[in-house]
Amino acid sequence: MREKWRLDTNLIHNKQTEDKHTGAIAQAIIPAVAYSFPDCETAADAVSGKKEAIYYGRYGNPTLRTLEAKMAVLENGESALGVSSGMAAISIALLTFLQQGDHLIVTKDVYGGTHKFLTTLAPRFGITFDFVDCTTLDNIQQAVKSNTKAVYIETPSNPLLTVLDIEGIAKLTNRYGIPLIIDNTFMSPYLQKPLDLGADIVVHSATKYLNGHGDVIAGFVIGKSQDIKFMRQNLMGDLGQVLNAWDSFLILRGLKTLGLRVERHCSNAQKIAEFLEEHPLIEKVYYPGLPSHPQHELAKKQMKGMGGIVSFELKGGIEAGKSFINALNLAMISFSLGDPETLVQHPATMTHSSIPANERINFGITDGLIRLSLGLEDSLDIIDDLEQALSKVNYLVTSSF
Repeated sequence: MREKWRLDTNLIHNKQTEDKHTGAIAQAIIPAVAYSFPDCETAADAVSGKKEAIYYGRYGNPTLRTLEAKMAVLENGESALGVSSGMAAISIALLTFLQQGDHLIVTKDVYGGTHKFLTTLAPRFGITFDFVDCTTLDNIQQAVKSNTKAVYIETPSNPLLTVLDIEGIAKLTNRYGIPLIIDNTFMSPYLQKPLDLGADIVVHSATKYLNGHGDVIAGFVIGKSQDIKFMRQNLMGDLGQVLNAWDSFLILRGLKTLGLRVERHCSNAQKIAEFLEEHPLIEKVYYPGLPSHPQHELAKKQMKGMGGIVSFELKGGIEAGKSFINALNLAMISFSLGDPETLVQHPATMTHSSIPANERINFGITDGLIRLSLGLEDSLDIIDDLEQALSKVNYLVTSSF
């Protein structure tokens, strides 16, 4: 029966049952570091991987294993790995398929943390990479080299909400025998399932929508069992990136309301995007739910909803943008997203500040770009806040013409 449950039911019930001894419905938090074994042979089998078991806290814990099983179900993957941050998930996924002498293709519109990892740490491993406009399959094909070992994309991207054709890219990478890794953070498994569209590996920053309450830092990698087993045994444990039991519990709790939260995030984002697109001070709005978005039809095809992030550019550039952000009362200035609160940030000086200015412009991240993570508040209150902030920068913008 469980295989036939729909997603909202799976979010609450799948892989979680009442405790057999106490009847407790809430997931048990088991933070143990050490685990006992009845004999030396059983312990040896656990360490060698011959027998599936937890033998040391650096390689997981029972609370985390419940969460991992749930995440695998939600993304329709064979197995999942929970780690200590989104960047831990990204780095583990990349290092699983890349080593010295290998080449990586990366979408050019990418999260600043991913860009920094590739530009600062990847060269120390002898890994090369190219940032490619992945909106066109020909661009990807032309970028493939004899030593290309993976393709890494975000869709929708951070912060420009560029939507990429997952199925088309997957067919291309499959022809070359190259794994396709997708960051699905902005969508969550509630809105998009990349593995169903042909991707090989999905990564998440669970800090965002999966937990949804701004009180956990975590990440996930989902894919084939053999890949996840390699990551657990040879990367996650050895690099010390395990997710602890308490944070695992909080994410399990947060997942139960993921559907309700994401629907509200999407509803608010659509309303705010439509409001901004009609405002005379707004130069451009980036949101897949708008018919003006260049990949609007593709988004409707591969996404269940359009997400909770809206990016836009103000007339007047960086000074107008800063004045606008500083004038907001309800929206909070923050680096994160996916929280109950509406959060605002300036990518050029915040999340993407590690990218050199000339590269940022080439990637489309202008100095006037602003990213909004729409929260769960009443949409009219959010619009009122945006409107009052825009009215305060109106004089600054109009006086410059």
